[in-house]
Amino acid sequence: MHEMAIANSLLDAIEKEALRFPQGRITKVGLRIGELAGVDRDALSFCWEAVVRGTEWEPLVLEIDYRPRRHRCERCSREFIVESYDVACPVCGEVNTIFAGGDELELAYLEVEDHEPCGAGAQGTERE
Repeated sequence: MHEMAIANSLLDAIEKEALRFPQGRITKVGLRIGELAGVDRDALSFCWEAVVRGTEWEPLVLEIDYRPRRHRCERCSREFIVESYDVACPVCGEVNTIFAGGDELELAYLEVEDHEPCGAGAQGTERE
């Protein structure tokens, strides 16, 4: 199950990125996975939960952005989603299309909450 290795690698990358935000707390991680990446989303989510369980990262939310296979038409330059292995352009019918995406496996983003003290309102004011 390579999803466990992916979950471990993802956590390693997050730990390295966390060093860049010493006053912050990472609350969410976005992962972009293409249809052709060969990754089972459910298995990866399960492995992620197992990897972070009992650690400081347990409350970290994993959000998976699933990307379908896409091609680009060489005639009309339209990009489209490939369905049922039909690579013909749905706009002009051209069958000579080129692969444009769907094999992604990348850390897309991290959401970081800033826990640095805010200067505004630092001195409390009372209302009557």
